[in-house]
Amino acid sequence: MSGENSSADDVQRVWDVVVVGAGPAGASAAYAAAVAGRRVLLLEKAELPRYKTCGGGIIGPSRDALPPGFELPFRDRVHAVTFSHNGRFTRTRRSKQMLFGLINRPEFDQQLVEHAQKAGAELRTGVTVQRVEQHGSAVPDRRTVALVLQGGETVLARAVVGADGSASRIGAHVGVKPAQVDLGLEAEIPVPESVAEDWKGRVLIDWGPMPGSYGWVFPKGDTLTVGVISARGEGAATKRYLEDFIARLGLSGFEPAISSGHLTRCRADDSPLSRGRVLVCGDAAGLLEPWTREGISFALRSGRLAGEWAVRIAEAHDAVDTRRQALNYAFAIKAGLGVEMSVGKRLLTVFEKRPGLFHAALTGFRPAWKAFRDITQGSTSLGEIVRSRPIAQRALTALDRGQAVPAEEPVSP
Repeated sequence: MSGENSSADDVQRVWDVVVVGAGPAGASAAYAAAVAGRRVLLLEKAELPRYKTCGGGIIGPSRDALPPGFELPFRDRVHAVTFSHNGRFTRTRRSKQMLFGLINRPEFDQQLVEHAQKAGAELRTGVTVQRVEQHGSAVPDRRTVALVLQGGETVLARAVVGADGSASRIGAHVGVKPAQVDLGLEAEIPVPESVAEDWKGRVLIDWGPMPGSYGWVFPKGDTLTVGVISARGEGAATKRYLEDFIARLGLSGFEPAISSGHLTRCRADDSPLSRGRVLVCGDAAGLLEPWTREGISFALRSGRLAGEWAVRIAEAHDAVDTRRQALNYAFAIKAGLGVEMSVGKRLLTVFEKRPGLFHAALTGFRPAWKAFRDITQGSTSLGEIVRSRPIAQRALTALDRGQAVPAEEPVSP
């Protein structure tokens, strides 16, 4: 190549797309960009596989967002849900078809990364990004982003996807703002076969004692994942809820293999999803369902979109084109996931005030149970239900205003 045609790519390799974080969002982004034939680098600070605080429920929208040929490593298939209201008024609802599947995050995440690698993405683990630069001496031209790693190395990219979790460095660079922060606490409890058998194919959801809180039991073979979530700032009460919940279930005598905690952050409506040539997705963008705090399907779906739009940003030749593609990405996120989030936010507001009403509806009102079942199975979404069913629209509006709601009588077992 002659001197006048040489570029920054000759001096130092410039990747088309660099993805930071190898969870479901990052692996999905890396896969989408690699499948498009681009040079993709996936950076992860931990060594894989690694543990994540997460219930591990795979609902229909998650299954639909997986790469072709992906074999889900299910530990159990859920056909029944037991609902309780702070340990009382227990009732179980069943479904002939599987509601959702349960996975362990380390193997699920590892498998997603392997699919990205097979598509052509390159993986580097044990790498921490310290800062992002889109101007200055580290950046050779306006079409390049510099990622400065711990230890001083610089990685160059035409586009960057931040998928580095809820305490995201890339999210901070973009300016992501949370509107809702919750604390999740979880215990992985190995149990004897007799106890495991009792939980097989069935999960428990318990509406908790603090506003907006709930607990869950997810069976995974010889281990039960038991967790609770509540608004941040109630740390002692949340810890007490988990301890009481475990005791009430008769599981206090078993030693957890892992006890962990995690903050989930749900984005404000006006929170940015990009800055220059940098996009964010998944937890790094604050994308999750505000009521249930379900994040895997949001990570997989936003990750795929981020990977597809990062390819377009990598090809953009100027700031105007870059901005246009970034706005298109934001529009795609808001048109799908954003609608679900706004409905979830309204549901959370009502749930915080009247958890007994939700319990009564899900255990005693067939359309509410059918909506729950259809959402988990993936035949519809929260947004779709409100958009397409006038009764749901009217009910949600009435609940918003605190009008015309049925008496809050929990249903007896």
